[in-house]
Amino acid sequence: MRLPSPPGPGAPRGLGRGGPWDRHGRRAPWRMTRLGHYIRARLHRRIFIWFGLSILITGVMVATVMNLMGGSHWNQEMDRARRFVSNRFAEVWDVPARREALVQGISQDLDVDLELRSPAGELLSRAGPPCDTPDFSVDVVREGTPLGSMRACYWNSRRKSPWRVLPFVLSGAMLWLLSGAIARRLTRPMDELVRTARALGAGRLETRAQLGRDATSEVGVLADAFNDMAARIERQMADQRELLATVSHELRTPLAHLRVLTELLREGGSTPATLDQVDREVVELDVLVGELLASSRLDFGQVTSRPLEGLELAARALERTGMPPELLSVETPDTALSGDATLLGRALANLLDNARKHAGGAVALRLLERDGALAFCVEDRGPGLLPGEETRIFAPFYRQDRGTEAREGGSLGLGLALVQRIAQAHGGEAFAENLPAGGARVGFIVLRTGPSPARPPPPA
Repeated sequence: MRLPSPPGPGAPRGLGRGGPWDRHGRRAPWRMTRLGHYIRARLHRRIFIWFGLSILITGVMVATVMNLMGGSHWNQEMDRARRFVSNRFAEVWDVPARREALVQGISQDLDVDLELRSPAGELLSRAGPPCDTPDFSVDVVREGTPLGSMRACYWNSRRKSPWRVLPFVLSGAMLWLLSGAIARRLTRPMDELVRTARALGAGRLETRAQLGRDATSEVGVLADAFNDMAARIERQMADQRELLATVSHELRTPLAHLRVLTELLREGGSTPATLDQVDREVVELDVLVGELLASSRLDFGQVTSRPLEGLELAARALERTGMPPELLSVETPDTALSGDATLLGRALANLLDNARKHAGGAVALRLLERDGALAFCVEDRGPGLLPGEETRIFAPFYRQDRGTEAREGGSLGLGLALVQRIAQAHGGEAFAENLPAGGARVGFIVLRTGPSPARPPPPA
């Protein structure tokens, strides 16, 4: 048997002799017809077709079961009916008037066409049109002697009417339309979710799924999760745009100062004050870049956990910010923990910088036990927190000294927001509270076991 050869190198794919071929000379897989693509394109079409087929198959199975289970019972009832009709006609067979009256009465009562014939086939009586193909026939017998036969045609007059199949057609159409409505009702929430996902993917971040009363429990939960995801994406994108605009503004200020100071140094105006100012601008740039790097590490879940000593972290933070080591106060015997040294050091530095810039300076850096975890907190000598600021100061771009989202003064407004995110990345939480003697205490709690490497920190 000779197999068909694959097409040549220049032949289009799928047009070889004897069947479709791919570009490598092998037979291409089976291709779906247009009807198949139409059915598989939308979920509600498939559900609609399966509903219709299920109704059809159910009808066939019910009819088959009824025929199998009720066939013998039906035959018994038909035998009883034949005996009854045979006995009635046998009683009046010899009286033509009574026989004719019985034929007409049965025809009118049962709305059937009847014929009575002799044993030789001669027509004796008729009610209705001729009954050439009887639906029901009975042999009239008296004491074993055949008297004749009765033929009944129920569909004789009805089979000529085009309306006899209308009830069946309407019933099938009603069931089919009902299956389409059910399929559409089931798939409408999914279509809405698909539309919303496409709109979100196209950049319309404000799009939300509106299912209304069509949402079932499972689809409703999916829609709520999708809307929550869309809200988080929109908020993160807005924060990133705001952060980019803020960083662009904040970086330009120290860079402009450095440019002016460089010109002064180039012209021979080098003084200790000028060098100190250059150093301050470089430190400010280092702080800005450090906050950006810490925020990026949190965004990508890059938290490296290792055993640490809280006392060393606190002492290093005081040294980094230029504050005296006497501010450190350890009020717990166990200061060991597991976490990311870089991020925790950034959080402590931000707490100390916040107290120095916005609260009149730090009074103490305390390590204490709080809710069964290790807490780092900075106490300041400022005027304290206004009502509601206990949580509001940890929002991005919030300036505690002004109570607004100001950005002047060389600060991104991300210091305490980063403290909150770093604490959450280590299984803890940031907190702020007023002190009874004045001032405020701002700090964060970390779990001693450290963060889970497989779980990224929650978004800001």
